[in-house]
Amino acid sequence: MSDTRERRDDHTPGNVVLQSPMTPSTRLLNYSTGVPSHGTGQPATPDSHLMPPPSNRPGLHSVGAILPSAGSVGYHSSPATPHSVPSPAMFTAESQGIVPVLQNIVSTVTLGCKLDLKKIALSARNAEYNPKRFAAVIMRIRDPRTTALIFSSGKMVCTGAKSEEHSRLAARKYARVIQKLGFPAKFTEFKIQNMVGSCDVKFPIRLEGLMHQHGQFASYEPELFPGLIYRMVKPRVVLLIFVSGKVVLTGAKERTQIIEAFENIYPILRHFKKS
Repeated sequence: MSDTRERRDDHTPGNVVLQSPMTPSTRLLNYSTGVPSHGTGQPATPDSHLMPPPSNRPGLHSVGAILPSAGSVGYHSSPATPHSVPSPAMFTAESQGIVPVLQNIVSTVTLGCKLDLKKIALSARNAEYNPKRFAAVIMRIRDPRTTALIFSSGKMVCTGAKSEEHSRLAARKYARVIQKLGFPAKFTEFKIQNMVGSCDVKFPIRLEGLMHQHGQFASYEPELFPGLIYRMVKPRVVLLIFVSGKVVLTGAKERTQIIEAFENIYPILRHFKKS
């Protein structure tokens, strides 16, 4: 009875014995955290659930060893979820002054009439047409500096603009050129199909580690392409991540999707920063 009383005195308030008090494998359950306290018959401490026992602590070469400590970079890790997706609480891209810059916008327009591509190529300046190579007239303007692909069906693709406004302005200028050549063209169904942005996070990245932990979304084959391809689900954006820290974002329909995708990936890149 004395042994049993001494063991009960060692328990902190809120702990209860799960097994027989005399067995060596006695574990304590802390009501406040719901996590078993480590050790055999040792009193539970407020932070006992944050650190695994010495015999089970991950080694230098284990997956858990690469995870940062809780609060070091805004991640929240626990022994139960060593592969939890980090939360961008502290190191957001905005706090570091990094904002993706738009490099290219692809938009489409319907002109609403059939076009004679040979007439357009012979009459318009800065236009070329080689039907054996490509079934569209390639036309270029300097302000804004863009390129248009004009098809005989009346469809037009405009590329090269650096902003949504420039893409729309360039498409209107191309439509005006077609109108001046005698075609009843109309500017309808303008739509942005793709946006491409890029930025530099200013630190090298361990692509192998990123591929290992995010294999569900990433593919990395350095023999074929030097960058890691990360396919984000929400927003639906594809990122090309290079070991140098350069990042290319493509597939977005709106500028906000580019910014949101980079805000989501930046804490992950910080996690895999080369030391």
